[in-house]
Amino acid sequence: MPTPKVPVDLPTTFGALRASGYEPKSVREELRLNLEQRLAQGQPITSSVLGYEDSVLPQLETALLAGHDIILLGERGQAKSRMIRSLVELLDEWLPIVEGSEVRDDPYAPISAFAIAVLEEQGDLTPISWLHRSQRFAEKLASPDTSMADLIGEVDPIKVAGGLYLDDPRALSYGLVPKSNRGIFAMNELPDLSERIQVGLLNVLEERDVQIRGHLVRLDLDILVVATANPEDYTNRGRLITPLKDRFGSQIRTHYPYEIITEIAIVHQEAKLPVTPKPITVPWFIDDIVVRVSHVARKSHVVSQHSGVSVRLSIANYETVIANALRRTLRTNDHAVVPRVSDLSAMVQSTQGKIEFDSMDDSDSDQIIAALVSLAVRQCFAEHVLLEEGPEIVEAFNDEVLVHTGDDLADQSYLDVLAAMPALDAPVRRIAGPDANDGELAAAIEFVLEGLYLTKRLAKDASGARALYRARNR
Repeated sequence: MPTPKVPVDLPTTFGALRASGYEPKSVREELRLNLEQRLAQGQPITSSVLGYEDSVLPQLETALLAGHDIILLGERGQAKSRMIRSLVELLDEWLPIVEGSEVRDDPYAPISAFAIAVLEEQGDLTPISWLHRSQRFAEKLASPDTSMADLIGEVDPIKVAGGLYLDDPRALSYGLVPKSNRGIFAMNELPDLSERIQVGLLNVLEERDVQIRGHLVRLDLDILVVATANPEDYTNRGRLITPLKDRFGSQIRTHYPYEIITEIAIVHQEAKLPVTPKPITVPWFIDDIVVRVSHVARKSHVVSQHSGVSVRLSIANYETVIANALRRTLRTNDHAVVPRVSDLSAMVQSTQGKIEFDSMDDSDSDQIIAALVSLAVRQCFAEHVLLEEGPEIVEAFNDEVLVHTGDDLADQSYLDVLAAMPALDAPVRRIAGPDANDGELAAAIEFVLEGLYLTKRLAKDASGARALYRARNR
């Protein structure tokens, strides 16, 4: 998103800024005052994160009102980074700084040698620049090779070669933390920092200053530090030095969505669907099954729970299932793109690499994923479908009826089955809905047949995404 253009009516010199009546505030004051206003108006701290309304977000609001540095603990795919980035919206829209300052000097209280010198020389004529709040956020992914120069700064050899002494503050080149002055600095996966770098960050949190090599540099930084970490790394392995843990005022535990309906809403919000002239209709049970696969995986003993099962898995699987349905629709020239149970087999490719297995060869991963999908289908069928016509449908199969399904069959193939098996008509239309199109009816037929198979009332011969349903006694 491009940075908004600076309004023309904002002051451009320090004198004009003072005359305007502007009063500087610390980052914490900005966040607190703007949050107080939102809460008083009944507005959420963020509307882009779902499922945390009664758990994580109240804790985050309390931490900001208390003016704390914050660490968010949670496995991957729990919207930690999104929550941190959303805090920018609580900052004032525009912030005045001394023009040309690397550390966003407040003209009322400059901290760098550059800004102090400019204000002494030019006084009220000191040029003022304005930063939009979107520019007041910096983010760094921690890694073992992250250096002190990256975060804090380093002596610039070019400036020294230009004639400055090594101990001249003007010879310094600042890192991300000082450059985030008067803003928010986020450190993702904090325990991955080496202990030496953690000590440097500790000084920022404790004393609000920086030390660069042997320089006695004190920068009274005004900064909110927000970090993320995996609970496994943060609590058990001792990868974070204890004094640094102690400096974070609030520790907030995130979590995966508790309810399937919440994760479905997240998937609908985040999924990027293909642009096609054919309408895309996703049956309710496909929504449920795709998301339920992630919920089943989070409880599975063969899936590593230390690394977590990200919500991104649900999003990627949803996109893959729809893409597979689109591929079929383009070949069969059906009217609408409607995913079916047979399209769920495509989820293997989007699930591989997003979950880790405990004590399992990679060669077995396809079967494990297929088993997770089958369990999700069975749970969805058992929870949501009351199939009174089950015995009639099974009896029809006893009369030597065979039904072929697959992700390459046109919708008409399923409508022919519906015409030949009257017992299927009522439950299929009940599941698909009163205004269902041909594709939704086809998807509902597959769902009913797969549900009968998984509840051991029909037999199935399967090969990939193709299947043949038959009576169990044949």
